[in-house]
Amino acid sequence: MIPPTTKDLSLVIPVYNEEDNLAPLAAEIRAALDGRGLEYEVLFIDDGSRDGSFACLQELAAADDRLVAIRFRRNYGQTAAFAAGFDYARGAVIVTLDADRQNDPADIPTLLAELDKGYDVVNGWRINRQDDLVRRFPSRVANWLIARTSGVKLRDRGCSLRAFRDYVVRDLNLYGELHRFIPELVSSAGFSMSEVPVNHRARVAGASKYGLSRTFRVILDLLTIRFLRKYGDRPMQLFGRVGIVLFALGALIGGYLTGLKLWAGITGGLAGFNAMQIGDRPLLLLGVLLVILGVQFVVMGLIAELTVRTYYETQHLRVYRVREVVGRDENGTLMDADSDADYR
Repeated sequence: MIPPTTKDLSLVIPVYNEEDNLAPLAAEIRAALDGRGLEYEVLFIDDGSRDGSFACLQELAAADDRLVAIRFRRNYGQTAAFAAGFDYARGAVIVTLDADRQNDPADIPTLLAELDKGYDVVNGWRINRQDDLVRRFPSRVANWLIARTSGVKLRDRGCSLRAFRDYVVRDLNLYGELHRFIPELVSSAGFSMSEVPVNHRARVAGASKYGLSRTFRVILDLLTIRFLRKYGDRPMQLFGRVGIVLFALGALIGGYLTGLKLWAGITGGLAGFNAMQIGDRPLLLLGVLLVILGVQFVVMGLIAELTVRTYYETQHLRVYRVREVVGRDENGTLMDADSDADYR
């Protein structure tokens, strides 16, 4: 159930073992937002922390009713934390940031000002990153790979400091580790994006949760995103195309070998036909293998099509998103409705 929009702003902050950063972060948020005439809430999502993070959040929530602490039963990951925050958020604008205090809450008004220019999403750009090489290198590799593959040109897609209009997060279906690909999901849905420079600070407490292993996970997730974005609603276009190519190559090889056999019969008679052995050639095995693989890919495409059609039809999902409608209804009344309200 989608919560009603009763606030101007919701902050969504995943937390995992950040006990020493939470109180200072809450104070920085109040300093950045108090006095601006905003009705806001701060949602801290405790992603199964093993330290005293949740106890600290309980104290902060008791002292300030604008703070909400949501605790997971175990560690589910940052994507799940963002998804939970989006589900509980009641703001017309949702801002995400990390709990490690490397994102500066003082930049939130800058994101809101950019959002007011008409954008649906504003991404932060850490123009002067304060991380060490162990974090910057995999981040740059991942940023380059995703930009080249997806076509979404951002200078810093790994920054968690972002501002969304509420209908955007209602449209995001986050699972696995898709938080890394939020710009790609937003772009695929047709929402407008901007990017603004933000401050980035060195970590002063706690330990980083990132490392080189993240690059390999990004590559695997990138393949998933690429498939879902281009073929998610028409998988036969991919599997069938590959299957036809493989089948055709196998058929050509089979035809070539059959031609050799027949030519030997034409030029050498029955003796020549019998002498031409193709059964023990590796090329024949390759041809048979390609034909079998081609058939299998086509069958996989058919099964995937049935699965996708069943999913869309049972869930009553739309495969399009309307930005606005301008015209007249059946009663002759002029319509000018922003369909984004449907997501609220």
